[in-house]
Amino acid sequence: MASDATPKFQNPDFRPVPQTPDFHPELTVSDHDGLHFWQFMIAGSIAGSIEHMAMFPVDTLKTHMQALGSCPIKSVSVRQALQSILKSEGYAGLYRGIAAMGLGAGPAHAVYFSVYEVCKKFFSRGKPNNPAAHAVSGVCATVASDAVFTPMDMVKQRLQLSNSHYAGVWDCVKRVLREEGFGAFYASYRTTVLMNAPFTAVHFTTYESAKRALMEISPESASDERWVVHATAGAAAGALAAAVTTPLDVVKTQLQCQGVCGCDRFQSGSIRDVIQTIVKKDGYRGLMRGWIPRMLFHAPAAAICWSTYEASKAFFQELNSRRSKGGTVT
Repeated sequence: MASDATPKFQNPDFRPVPQTPDFHPELTVSDHDGLHFWQFMIAGSIAGSIEHMAMFPVDTLKTHMQALGSCPIKSVSVRQALQSILKSEGYAGLYRGIAAMGLGAGPAHAVYFSVYEVCKKFFSRGKPNNPAAHAVSGVCATVASDAVFTPMDMVKQRLQLSNSHYAGVWDCVKRVLREEGFGAFYASYRTTVLMNAPFTAVHFTTYESAKRALMEISPESASDERWVVHATAGAAAGALAAAVTTPLDVVKTQLQCQGVCGCDRFQSGSIRDVIQTIVKKDGYRGLMRGWIPRMLFHAPAAAICWSTYEASKAFFQELNSRRSKGGTVT
């Protein structure tokens, strides 16, 4: 009976079954997602703007905690920083400088994500699960985006401080140019890159690994729960990267806010000089000033950013698919 059954299963109608080895689950997450460069830019711009606008009050708290070590108001905790802001300026003080953030976040994140995606495609060499490629791509992305964002970030942080005596974004820009020169806008660029290079390396590597791990846990429901996967992986990546790079973030804030509200002014502007000054005045704990609001900022911010970014990518993928089916491939 067994010998008689063998030829029956050689029917051509059953041949698609042995073809399952051609299916590769590891390729379900594309290394480039088939989008155009401009689509990555728009998706990144939307994600970055939403992220920073939503989390701006927490960023203000962080700036106060990191910069006020030399200022008249001494804030050493999240509660004290919040109380000092509300007492001096009210709730509006939490959003002081948000216009500068709005002007800088969109373009910077457009550069950030588009450069990351292009570099990831280049360095991955067709292998999506490549942590080294993700790390290197993240570093390339931050070097490019920080060149765009650093000037507005400096303006934003100066405006965030109480009694900074700037009427607004353009007043700050004009006064800095007149009193300190163009170089003041990039005084913290080197520190920012040195901070964001390991930040993005840790961030992107953790995000890509966590995303893939979460999708492997429940692959059958990955599509339905994709936004949860992106948000969870993003939160974990943001929190870890923020904790690791807090000391350099403190140095960056000190450089950007020097001379404002009584903060120290540094002659050399070197990272070593700033670190020595911080340690001398506040000990090594001063290098971790603001780490709690920094993590409180980056965990939900990354969750918001990545879920928004991936949702925007999904929209463009669907749009491209419809155009392709309609015979209008671009």
